[in-house]
Amino acid sequence: MTTSYDLDANGTPIEAAAAFTLRRTDNPLPDVAREREIAAPKFGTVFTDHMARVSWSLSTGWHDRRVEKYGPLQLDPACAVLHYGQEIFEGLKAYRHEDGSVWIFRPEANAARFAASARRLALPELSEDDFLGAITVLVRTDAAWVPAGDETSLYLRPFMFASEKFLGVRPSLEAEFLVIASPVGPYFGGKVAPVSIWVAEDYHRAGAGGTGAAKCGGNYAASLLPQQEGYDQGCEQVCFLDASTNTAIEELGGMNVFVVQADGRVSTPELTGSILEGVTRSSVIQLLTDAGHEVDERCILLTELQAGITDGSVAEVFACGTAAVVTPIGRLAGRSFNLTVADGGAGAVTSRVRGELTDIQYGRATDRHGWLRRLV
Repeated sequence: MTTSYDLDANGTPIEAAAAFTLRRTDNPLPDVAREREIAAPKFGTVFTDHMARVSWSLSTGWHDRRVEKYGPLQLDPACAVLHYGQEIFEGLKAYRHEDGSVWIFRPEANAARFAASARRLALPELSEDDFLGAITVLVRTDAAWVPAGDETSLYLRPFMFASEKFLGVRPSLEAEFLVIASPVGPYFGGKVAPVSIWVAEDYHRAGAGGTGAAKCGGNYAASLLPQQEGYDQGCEQVCFLDASTNTAIEELGGMNVFVVQADGRVSTPELTGSILEGVTRSSVIQLLTDAGHEVDERCILLTELQAGITDGSVAEVFACGTAAVVTPIGRLAGRSFNLTVADGGAGAVTSRVRGELTDIQYGRATDRHGWLRRLV
């Protein structure tokens, strides 16, 4: 789906970015108000002045590439997405470095996953160039919104939805792609600290042949009831088991899981088609491998994890994702168990891989894998 374009000095396709028409808002947030919003941002509550947008129809293909004023969408009550849930989304961040420049982390991987999600949901595939072009133009337009504080960034939410006005179970003949942006701080608020996880034993996130490997809203909607159950038990996140046997851990509501053995070996659930292939997950695997850890992608039984935490052979457990980066897990609980992982603190491996990843993202360490792309 990628067209070859000449690249600018930052590696962005020139024609892809230039294809977007800029329609600036006539009412931007005043500088003082914007600075106040990005000084200590909460996650996903405040949005920048603009959004990027591209329209699609079966007859015309992708067209009308533009950046326009952020604002409400006008949808017909019969809009397909409202009735059949045909939509997908992504999440990635732009980081301000010490010299004031703004960079994005592995956007090509997000573009590829976005296309794969579109295929699974019978939506039109967006080219990598349009994906990167939309992000590039939006970030450059709203560059002043990228915060510079510790643990802050500009969270980018590309999404696509079926926009045709019709009632009938078939793929939509029209779609809209948008990118919105939000200045954010730590996902769980405050400083990085171990979180508690509730194991869902009565509900599943996805099953074989389902949409688990796609990043679509239905997967997250299905996680909300067990997530509430976790909240009621004093936990911040819920861990899902496989739908076939209800014995193997898969992923959290929005993050992948890693288990660190006392001997330094690391395991993470294998990608079986029901687990989202996280960009942060693959980055963590690479960094752990670079550091000499043996990383095994395999089936991890809940009973195995429970036994390892109990006898000490499991030294650390952590979760990772774009929003929360790398987050230590201090407690694992369920209806019949309540276990503390390594005294509830972040272990050395978790801390080291989180530090190395964020140092790369914020420009404090060498980007030896070429993961960063400069936007501003």
